[in-house]
Amino acid sequence: MPPKSERLEIRIETSTLTRLDQWAAQQPDRPTRSDAVRRLIESGLGVQISDGDRLIVMMLRDLQRGLNIKSREIDPDFVAEAIWGGHFWGLEWEYSGLFHTHTDDRESVHKVVDILDMWAFIEEGYEPLTDADKARIEGEAEPFGKHVTFPGFDGNYETQRLGIARFLIDKMGRFERFKGRDLNSHYPTTLTYDRMLEVFEPIRVGLTGRRLSASEIIKILIAKK
Repeated sequence: MPPKSERLEIRIETSTLTRLDQWAAQQPDRPTRSDAVRRLIESGLGVQISDGDRLIVMMLRDLQRGLNIKSREIDPDFVAEAIWGGHFWGLEWEYSGLFHTHTDDRESVHKVVDILDMWAFIEEGYEPLTDADKARIEGEAEPFGKHVTFPGFDGNYETQRLGIARFLIDKMGRFERFKGRDLNSHYPTTLTYDRMLEVFEPIRVGLTGRRLSASEIIKILIAKK
């Protein structure tokens, strides 16, 4: 069985390396140099379809025609023409949502889950509090204690986290209390949530069967500063 990966050592000019680092810095998840090189290679190679894949696509196209099935998103005749003519770039242009090299990394998924879980505990703990406790939170956790709701992730600079959150909530039915919300904070949240999680994680261990107290919510919200 061939190895899953091989080590490849290459020499890159300083100017090219600078451009590579600049490209990586513009990506939402800031990939490492190695990941950046892999993504650019995959993108450069573009869509590749084997002979067997071509045969299957054509058979499926004929089957769809025979059954008179109408496709709302994929035009089978366009796909067939692209394959016959070797115009694979056309498939990338026409169906850019299908042909891309992005995949969510596990670390980002786990981080988003932790953040959603934390905010679910915060909101669920805050809602049943007395007016006196809410006033206390507003005063002691100022300016974060007045509107105690999950603000989401920045739609410009945290697109991966925002996409993961929306998929978890809207498509997988997780964290349903956030369903229907915009979830675009319109400001960066990464560092803020990391500070909050440092406070929340030790508290979460003892949250089985109970909600966060007013004092715990204050402690977590103050970490946003």
